[in-house]
Amino acid sequence: MAFSGRLSFNPLTDSLLDKNGKPFKFSPPTGVQLPENGFTPGDKSYTPSPTPKPLPETSVAISPESTRLEILAPFPCEFPNSRGMELPALKCLMRVRGKCTTDHISAAGPWLKFKGHLSNISENTLITATNDESGKVNAAVEYDPSSGAPVEDTIPAIAKRFKARSEPWALVVDENYGEGSAREHAAMQPRFLGCLLIVARSFARIHETNLKKQGVLPLWLADKNDYSSISAGDVIETEGVANILQGDTTKQVELVVTKPNGDKVRIKTRHTLSADQANWIRAGSALNFIREQKAGGVN
Repeated sequence: MAFSGRLSFNPLTDSLLDKNGKPFKFSPPTGVQLPENGFTPGDKSYTPSPTPKPLPETSVAISPESTRLEILAPFPCEFPNSRGMELPALKCLMRVRGKCTTDHISAAGPWLKFKGHLSNISENTLITATNDESGKVNAAVEYDPSSGAPVEDTIPAIAKRFKARSEPWALVVDENYGEGSAREHAAMQPRFLGCLLIVARSFARIHETNLKKQGVLPLWLADKNDYSSISAGDVIETEGVANILQGDTTKQVELVVTKPNGDKVRIKTRHTLSADQANWIRAGSALNFIREQKAGGVN
């Protein structure tokens, strides 16, 4: 523009006149893009050393007094059990009402300091979830094993008592369960406390996959109106899981729900398990299945 004396001059398309009155155009400048002899090596002290070969005998030392770090134990394989390759009989811990995000399932904030300690962070499991039967937040009901009387406590406290008695349990949840950030702890914590089955009106896609990775079976209600047909204290048995775990992923699962008075309700569900994901459930988690593969037990 300076050469032409006008602001409208475009050096890519417009011409100027040379001293002989002939038009010419500017050419874009060019240069050497890369040094001909390569780059200098720089300061070698900034170059990371090669990754050492892993040594299986190396132990990771974590203080047993630590509240922030804890060695993760593999989740147990639940198959076969007294019901063969079906899920064991499961008590319904509670029916969750309305929106239940991953932050409802595993709250963030001050709890994040416990991300490396599954036992401690599991104390926040579902503490902001609403119980559909009572309308209360962070409240679940356990029926006393001896008297049958209802005992109300926090959700983590009830879940821990189930776990202490080696009684696996299930959840019934509402629409789009697990929406929000894809935090793995929202699937790990219920599994750690003994949850093996979550029955939903619908799941958030990523959380549904995370549940499968941790060995929790996510089932969609075929009829969403069946949501209110399962209550806390009901015993849930599956029919069809064995077929899926043995390779027939086209098989759907039916639930047989036994009420405290002995009445039974049958509820149809659907699943989205692939063959690999079915193996995660069978093995107890995706990591368990990978361990099997590495050991040569599964193709």
